Amino acid sequence: MALMDTSFIFVALVFVLAGMVKGVTGMGLPTVAVALLTLKMPPLEAAALLIVPSSVTNVWQLAAGPALYPLWRRLRPMLLAVCAGTALAAVLAGAGNGARDDAAWSGAVLGLALLAYGVLGLAGWRWQVAPRAERWLGPLAGFATGALAGVTGVFVMPAAPYLQALALEKDDLVQAMGLAFTVSTLALAVMLAYQGAWHAAAAGASCLALLPAAGGMLLGQWLRGRMAPALFRRCFFASLLALGAHQCLRVFTG
Repeated sequence: MALMDTSFIFVALVFVLAGMVKGVTGMGLPTVAVALLTLKMPPLEAAALLIVPSSVTNVWQLAAGPALYPLWRRLRPMLLAVCAGTALAAVLAGAGNGARDDAAWSGAVLGLALLAYGVLGLAGWRWQVAPRAERWLGPLAGFATGALAGVTGVFVMPAAPYLQALALEKDDLVQAMGLAFTVSTLALAVMLAYQGAWHAAAAGASCLALLPAAGGMLLGQWLRGRMAPALFRRCFFASLLALGAHQCLRVFTG
């Protein structure tokens, strides 16, 4: 796979938009990028493009936070479970029925995940995890996130809602998401390399995609102080809902 297999302008604009969303909200780069790129390619091919932009922007995000080591200790069971879930997805994919079936299955799961994430975001549903429940709920959320990432290339569900339910301070939450998404991206990269989808051509295309993603993130950080975050989030989740519905219709009616 190479960046020029599809429209260069389309891919660049996707990563500018995805980076902008991440700059405003602290998340959303892989979600937006994969959701839009799958209009042109299978989900895991799209995931291979986002490895470098996602890794760099997530490290950028987690490095800017106030307390990395305490967050690492608190979230370590969840993060290890993310790796385990991604590994299981890789093993199951290796025993699949073929590339066409795998692509259809990935597209269906991605569409449903986007629908669920969009509905939750628009509903504004909030919950809180009791400290005693973190011991078992964190690994469960991490494993489910890794398994879904291994199928769809998107690693926000259910990790993002879980982290939002930990009652972290704003800066700690942004840093926790950066940490979780960094580990998820690296686990996904290992899985794609295992499957042969992460190679020199994919790595080169992913490095090129870093430029528009970084530009978009800088734009998003500039916009964050100049627009209503609530309005931006509603537009973000409504867009995910529409993309998820489109993905499901394409898979189930195609």
